[in-house]
Amino acid sequence: MTQLDPAYAGTWRFDPGHTRIGFNARHAMVTKVRGAFNEVEGTIHVDVEDVGKSTVEMSVKVASVDTRNADRDKHLRTNDFFDAPKYPKIVFRSTRIDQVDENSFIVNGELTIKDTTREIAVPMEFTGVETDPFGNLRAGFEGSRRIDRREYGVSWNKALDSGGVLVSERVLLEFEVSAIKEV
Repeated sequence: MTQLDPAYAGTWRFDPGHTRIGFNARHAMVTKVRGAFNEVEGTIHVDVEDVGKSTVEMSVKVASVDTRNADRDKHLRTNDFFDAPKYPKIVFRSTRIDQVDENSFIVNGELTIKDTTREIAVPMEFTGVETDPFGNLRAGFEGSRRIDRREYGVSWNKALDSGGVLVSERVLLEFEVSAIKEV
């Protein structure tokens, strides 16, 4: 695999204003509803000698869910979906990172939603590193992973007359991360 630039070694902190942790799900079997969590925290520790020893930790504040519809967001915060008062955060912690190509990685880890933890693998693309106008070294990553929300206790639904359901059980998680290197 490609050797990482030694300047990349160390800790990178998610820039919440330029990071999007989102999702999309089918609504009524015909359209997609997209949303995101507006409050996100995360770090990436890069080991340039052994990428597999690099780590990622991320959490989102459930109450910050935003689908551009206040009533839907309020419903998502209830026990029907995320139960934000009881489970205020969704957390991901990597267990292994595999480099599969020059700019492609599989981030394996544990995703915890509503006190249920399951192993997932998230394909991530490294989109580059630049020094921003403020002198920060900034890196970008993008990826997505489809999960079955029922496996995390997020199972509320309504049957449709056609035989379908109101909310798809499969949800696409979307990761667009901008991280700043700590000095």
